[in-house]
Amino acid sequence: MDTNNPNISVVVPLYNEEESLPELEAWIERVMTENHFTYEIIFVDDGSNDRSWKVIRSLKEKNSAVRAIRFQRNYGKSAGLYCGFEAAQGDVVITMDADLQDSPDEIPELYRMITEEGYDLVSGWKKRRYDPIGKTLPSKFFNATARLASGIKLHDFNCGLKAYRKKVVKSIEVYGEMHRFIPVLAKNAGFKKIGEKVVHHRARKYGVSKFGWERMIKGYLDLITVMFMTRFGKSPMYFFGGLGTLMFLIGGATAIYLIIEKLYKQAHLLPIRAVTDQPLFFIAMGAAIIGVQLFLAGFIGELIGRNSSDRNRYLIDDKF
Repeated sequence: MDTNNPNISVVVPLYNEEESLPELEAWIERVMTENHFTYEIIFVDDGSNDRSWKVIRSLKEKNSAVRAIRFQRNYGKSAGLYCGFEAAQGDVVITMDADLQDSPDEIPELYRMITEEGYDLVSGWKKRRYDPIGKTLPSKFFNATARLASGIKLHDFNCGLKAYRKKVVKSIEVYGEMHRFIPVLAKNAGFKKIGEKVVHHRARKYGVSKFGWERMIKGYLDLITVMFMTRFGKSPMYFFGGLGTLMFLIGGATAIYLIIEKLYKQAHLLPIRAVTDQPLFFIAMGAAIIGVQLFLAGFIGELIGRNSSDRNRYLIDDKF
């Protein structure tokens, strides 16, 4: 199998999936052979403590298209995807989970949508899911929030089955828990033709899910992070400086109002209450102080950005 410049790279991050790997590899191989694709399968073992790595090594002996990366410890799915993307050589990169809930039979159509319809990224949509309601309902709510915040009309941001044009995966950096928001990262990098395809979701055949309720909390925190970095990552002063200036003006204007009110009452011999006896004065001072701190935070952010190594890193589409 020639993998120097394959049509498709299949990136499979995994953690403790020894039972499903032989079946998944055989399924991918069958689909690729039937459709006459040149391909490579990149398994990224995220520090598994079962026999996953031994299974992958045995698969490599039978299929030269199998490549593998093994982490010393568990780093998370984003790290696995990042290293898989870095190693991928195919014109189209397909990602899927190793638990057999994603069907390799979807690969040909995903490939066609990228190569013939011109999509930069195609995300799977598990319209009918075989997950418990305790997992599906929070997922729907999360996806609705992500659609509203990002403006990207996808039903399932967290679907592991996605297809990318090679240039997309080489232009984005996936870190932390940002694998849920790869479409947002791609859009921010200038890849705006993002679509989705209804894909078949299969019931888990082996093992148990590696994700719990805590991923929903992390998901929302990551959404806030990625949206902030997308809009203000290069110019934090626009956010912190603008908000700080607004807080300072509100606090200062309120304090000035209280002082003018006192002077007016003094001039007209009206009952006077000391400015420092009024809770509104301390609220105003607090707002002014917070405003100054936010402004300084934006200024420090700008200084850090000015010294960043990638401050002038821009993605060039073409040149001659």
